[in-house]
Amino acid sequence: MPSLKELKGRINSVKSTQKITKAKQMVAAAKLRRAQAAAEAGRPYATRLSAVMASLASKVSGSAAPRLLAGTGADQKHLLVVVNTDKGLCGGLNSNLVKAAKAKARELQAAGKSVEFYLVGKKGRAPLKREFPNLIGTGFDTSTVKTPGFDEAEAIANELIAMFDAGQFDIAHLIYPTFKSALAQDPTVKQLIPVPAPAEAPAADAVVQYEPGEEEILEELLPRYVRTQLFGALLEREASEQGASMTAMDNATRNAGELIQKLTIQYNRSRQAAITTELIEIIAGAEAL
Repeated sequence: MPSLKELKGRINSVKSTQKITKAKQMVAAAKLRRAQAAAEAGRPYATRLSAVMASLASKVSGSAAPRLLAGTGADQKHLLVVVNTDKGLCGGLNSNLVKAAKAKARELQAAGKSVEFYLVGKKGRAPLKREFPNLIGTGFDTSTVKTPGFDEAEAIANELIAMFDAGQFDIAHLIYPTFKSALAQDPTVKQLIPVPAPAEAPAADAVVQYEPGEEEILEELLPRYVRTQLFGALLEREASEQGASMTAMDNATRNAGELIQKLTIQYNRSRQAAITTELIEIIAGAEAL
């Protein structure tokens, strides 16, 4: 049984940890409001851009379609763009993303495809490298900026498009967390490059004429679409990270409180037992006299 001094030290240690987790929870809660607003504000633009892309893509086919839309004509080489966080202490957010990336990689390998990873963020690198040591390619470090924004998304998009033009991959898949709430952040897997064409064009109420032409507009919009998708993924990552961190720190604070309560009860019982033993010894000594 630990001594009274050891129990007191453990109680003080857990109380210090509880103060840290409580402070991190409050910081994450303050950041979450701003990050959630940014993620939700970016969704309508991405949705509308997708609708415009679908309308244009339905009018362009065959050899006139840009390469970012038509693809390379093959589907052998696949690139998995995994968007993880740079910091830990956010529950199972990163582990769920890594599980989704591993599942997609195994699915593609089972179909006889070659797979390579492009990692955004630090936390997914180690577990993926342990299982796929030879498949980790280049990546993008977002830890050097406080809050990754459109500039970082544009840099990532430009690098991916350059890799696609150089023939380093045929299809790129984007894996990132979608923020639902502070309790739920769902891993999302979708095709990024070539830009997936819709199965059918959305119905239009009026005939739309494009100037200068559908091909020229697509040439401009396709890279912007890729940038927008990556920017949205970074926004969703930021909101998911703060939500998961707030929830994890709240759970840690509660657990610390329960542990403090248990240790305090144990401390009081040990102290009461020590006092009782001393009283018995004093009474026994008095009777012996």
